[in-house]
Amino acid sequence: MQVGVPKEIKDHEYRVSMVPAGVHALVQAGHTVLVQDGAGLGSGIENAAYEAAGAVIVTDAAAVFRRADLILKVKEPQEQEMPMLRRGQILFTFLHLAPQPRLTRALLDSGITAIAYETITDDGGGLPLLTPMSEVAGRMSIQVGAFYLQKTLGGRGILPGGVPGVPPGDVVILGGGTVGINAAMMAIGLGARVTIIDRSLPRLRYLDEIFHSQVVTIYSTGAYVAESARRADLLIGAVLIPGASAPRLVSREMVGTMKKGAVIVDVAVDQGGCIETTRPTTHSAPTYEVDGVIHYCVANMPGAVPRTSTFALTNATLTYVLKIAERGFRDAAREDPSLRAGVNTHAGKVTHEAVARSQDLPYVALDSLL
Repeated sequence: MQVGVPKEIKDHEYRVSMVPAGVHALVQAGHTVLVQDGAGLGSGIENAAYEAAGAVIVTDAAAVFRRADLILKVKEPQEQEMPMLRRGQILFTFLHLAPQPRLTRALLDSGITAIAYETITDDGGGLPLLTPMSEVAGRMSIQVGAFYLQKTLGGRGILPGGVPGVPPGDVVILGGGTVGINAAMMAIGLGARVTIIDRSLPRLRYLDEIFHSQVVTIYSTGAYVAESARRADLLIGAVLIPGASAPRLVSREMVGTMKKGAVIVDVAVDQGGCIETTRPTTHSAPTYEVDGVIHYCVANMPGAVPRTSTFALTNATLTYVLKIAERGFRDAAREDPSLRAGVNTHAGKVTHEAVARSQDLPYVALDSLL
C-alpha cells in the first residue's frame, strides 16, 4: 500500500503523523511511504531521517494526496486539502466532526473513508489514540492557565500554588477522565486547591482513591457547577462524549458570575466546548475575554509541544496503521471492532451514530456497507 504523510498546515500545527521508526516498520512490511518535504521539521525530524528509514520524499502535498491510498494526518483536512481527497482513499486522523458540518459534508461528497483517531474504542471502552493527546492537553491546560492568570496578561494576578501565609488559587476541573486526571496532577503539583466535578459516582470514588484526598470531588449538578465556577480562579473544561458534541455545563450567565480575571481553558473545544461562551481559537490568537473572564480555547493545544506530542501519538497509531496497510481497510475493519468504531464516514455515508445525531444526518451502520 502507498501511505502518505503530508505536512500539517493548520495554524501553528507542528506535529507530524508518522516518525521515522514507523516509516521503517511500514517499509519493512513491504509498503511505500511518501513523506512531504519538511513534514517533520516542526517536530525536529529532518528529511534525512525519513529517507534513512526508507521513505520517499515528495515535494508537495498534492503529490502525496494524489499517489497515496492511505493518508495519515494529525488534524482534520483544511480548506485547501479538501479538494485533494478522492473516493476509495482512506484518511486516518483526528476529525472531531460533531461541531463541523461543513467538514462532514466535504468528506461525504469526496466518498473517502474517514477514520477518526478520537473514536477508535478498545475492548474496555477506552480511547487509545485520543488518550496520549488528552494527557498532553490536560497537563498543558494548567500550564497555560497559570500563565494567563498573570496580571500582565489580564489575569487576576494569582499564583496557583500561593506562598506561605497566602492561600493558593482554586482550580476547578469539569470532567474526571484522562484530561481531568492529568490536569489535576499538574495543579496538585503546583500546590493549588483542586476540585473535580463528574457525573459518575464510581469515577469520583476512583479519583478520591488515586489522589488520596488531595482533591475535592463533587457530583455534577447545575447548582454545584455554578457554585464551583463562581469561586474558580482557573476553570478547566474536560468533558468528552466520544464522537458527540460536548455538553454545555457552564452557561453564559454562570461565566458572568465568575471572578474578573479568572481563566477558562476549554480542552473540549474540539467537540464544541463545554462552556457556552467557548469558540475555537488558534495559537496565533489564543485568547479572548467575555465578562472579564479570559478564555483560552485553542483547538490543537498539543501542537505547541510537537516533539512530545508527535512521539506520543505515533506510539499509539502505528499498530492500526500497520493493520490497515497490511490487510486493506475492509478486512482490517471486519476483523477489528475497535477500528470499526473509528470509521466516521465511508462511501458517502455517516457511519458513526454520535456524529450523525449531532448533525441530524442519516446514520448507516458500517457493517451494512462492508
